[in-house]
This record gives sequence, C-alpha cells and structure tokens, in this order.
Amino acid sequence: MTDPGHPDGEDDDTSAGDKHDSVPRSILPGALAFRGPVRRTARDWTVDALAFAWAVAVWALMATRLSTYDYLPDWIVALDAPLGAVACLALWWRRRFPLLLGLIMVPVGALTNTGSGAGVVIILNLALRVPWQRSLPVLCAMIAAVSPYVLIYSVPYEGGWAAAVFVLAYYLVFFAWGSALRARRLLVLKLREDADRERTEHARRLAESRRAERTAIAREMHDVLAHRISLLSVHAGALAYRTRRAEAGSGVQLSGAEIAESAQVIRDNAHQALNELRDVLYVLRTDTDSGETAPPQPKMDDLKGLVDEARAAGQTVDYGAEVDSEPPRPQLQRTAYRVVQEGLTNARKHAPGSHVTVRVYAGSPRTEVTVEVSNPLPVGVTASAIPGAGAGLTGLHERVELDGGTLRHGSVDGTFTLSARLPWHSPPGR
Repeated sequence: MTDPGHPDGEDDDTSAGDKHDSVPRSILPGALAFRGPVRRTARDWTVDALAFAWAVAVWALMATRLSTYDYLPDWIVALDAPLGAVACLALWWRRRFPLLLGLIMVPVGALTNTGSGAGVVIILNLALRVPWQRSLPVLCAMIAAVSPYVLIYSVPYEGGWAAAVFVLAYYLVFFAWGSALRARRLLVLKLREDADRERTEHARRLAESRRAERTAIAREMHDVLAHRISLLSVHAGALAYRTRRAEAGSGVQLSGAEIAESAQVIRDNAHQALNELRDVLYVLRTDTDSGETAPPQPKMDDLKGLVDEARAAGQTVDYGAEVDSEPPRPQLQRTAYRVVQEGLTNARKHAPGSHVTVRVYAGSPRTEVTVEVSNPLPVGVTASAIPGAGAGLTGLHERVELDGGTLRHGSVDGTFTLSARLPWHSPPGR
C-alpha cells in the first residue's frame, strides 16, 4: 500500500472488423462497447506486456518486504501475496471487464501491498473504459474499503497522516488520469464522426451536383439535336420518297440540281446541329467567373428564324408574337425558344403534315410571357400516342420549373397544345 508505482503506458485498444476500428472500442456508446472478443493489435500486446511486467515487478518487490510488516496480523500477511498475484493475472481481462476488475480491486486494495502495481493499471483502466456514473461509485468503494487499513496500520506505523494522504492521492490521481484519457478519446471519436459525416454530406452534394449537370447536358442536347435531326429526317425522307416514286415510274425523275440541293440542305442542317451542340457544351463547361465569353444563346428574336427553318422543311406554321418589348431576362428568352423548338419538333415527329400554330404574348402589366404551340392530332391518334411521357417534355418541364414558370401539355377536342408561362422578372431566390 505504501509503494503504488506508475504504469509504463496506456493502450489505444482497437478492434478489427468493427466500423470504429481506429477508436477505443470500450468507450464506444451503448451496446457497441465490449461486443465480442477484442483482438489486440501489436501495439496493444506491447502495452499489455509492459503493464503486466510492471505489476509483477511491484508484486515481487513488495513480496520481499512482507516479512518486515511485523505489526500486521498473520492472516493479512498470508493473503497479501496470493491476492496480489490474482490482481496481476486479472490484468489480462482488463479490456473486456474493466468494471469487474475495479470491483476485484476493492478487497485486494484493502488487504494487500503486493497488488498496488496492478491497482495502478486497474484504477486507470476503470476510469478510461467505464462512464464516471459507474466508475466513481467503485472508486469510492475502494477508498472506503482501504480506510480501516490506513487508519489502523498506515497512520500509526507507516508515516502518519502523510501515508493517508499518499494513499488517497494514489486512488485519485490515477482515476483522474484515466478520466482525462477517456475524455480525450471521446473527443477524438466525436471529431472523427463529424469528419465522416462531413465527407458523407460532401459526397451527397457532389453526387447531386453531378446528377444535375448530367440532367442539364441531356436536356440541352435533346433540345438541340432533336430539332435538327428531325429536320434531317424530313429532308432525307422526302428525298427517299421522291427517288422511289421516280424509280417506280410514278413520279418525275429528280434532276441533278434537285439532288444536290437536297444534299446541301441535309449537310447544312448536320453542320448546324454540330455547331449548336458545340455551343451547348461550351456553355456547360465554361466557368462564369473566368471571364471567357460564351457563344450567344437563343433569344426570342430568333423565333422567326426557327419558324422559317420549320417551314423550309415542309411544315405549315402560323406564327404570331405579341410582345411589345424584349424581356429583360436572357434565361426567359432562351426557355421560350426551347419551348417553341420542342413544340415544332414534336409536331413534326408525331403529327406530320399538320398545321402548327405558335403564339407568344406577354401578360399585362408585363408579369409573364406565355408561349403556346398547338397542332391538330392526326386522325386515329389517341392521347397516349402523342408526346407527353418522353424525355423531351420531361426535360422541358424541368427547364421551365427552374426558370420559375409552369408547363402544361395535353389534347383537347383533337388539338394538342404545349403551353408555358414564364415570369417576366427573375423569381425570388434565383
């Protein structure tokens, strides 16, 4: 009891296979602590060996001095070495049963001097691995159990009240040391959990950003390519139809000039599709803070050219614009252009030869812009056969919603109508 000593080190107690491999398993919250056998690392084995060597060395040293304690009863001297040896051997289970070892230390600390080296490790281990609500009562039990020995033998025979203060410090200092280590480990655990949570949140935000980017790319590419490719299909289909008629003898043979003109139209539309695709990818890849100038984006003034292209491809289009001034928002103009483009493309694909009506008008007093594209449905075509569940209208719906507007489409009395209402000014928060 008069020579408590000092441990050589403390471990970091890791458990392989647990999701908290890098943190002390015995201080994990709730049922995660002490679940199954703890597999020691090389560092754990080293610390365990040093702690055991320390306890055995103190045990051997104090055992040689038992004969000098002639003031102790014989039964205490007889129990001292065996109880001290039990305390040393119990250190093997200190990781899995820290509270049990603390309870074992109550009688051992009250009756032995040889167990003081193992007691250092047990007290520190108790405070390290057991919450203070349970470890503090055990510490109080240790102090209460050793008090009769101190008052009866230590104070009269082993240095007076200084010996009593030393014994009290023996328990409190190492308990405080273990509590400090526990607080540090819990702090490290919390910091690691916060870091893991932040990494998970960052990965989620990154995945959402990539998903939004892929959606934007798909939407832009569909808007550009669907329109141009449908024009190519119309021209190529007309050329193939007239060629078959001529070969069958039921039509006029195409002249070289007509073939060259059709090929030129197809070539021009293909080049235009590539140019527009390049512009789209440039806009999506350009850093807005880099100072680079992006290619000009479609505006409402370009709607007339879009309608002229459709007419050149053979569509019958009635176009009317009732907007007295150009809307101030480039995004609004670009969205309006895409709505008309999608409407013409769908009419060309699903209602070939039908009369298409395009109307663009502004609300009063300049609260919104409405874009409508309508065409009669071919005879025998039901609502389920017209566009409405395809990627084009889905992407267009997302585009309009991102711009703060609403998109409606459907058939009424045999006429399919695509209508978008877009706010004149930027919506709040955008």
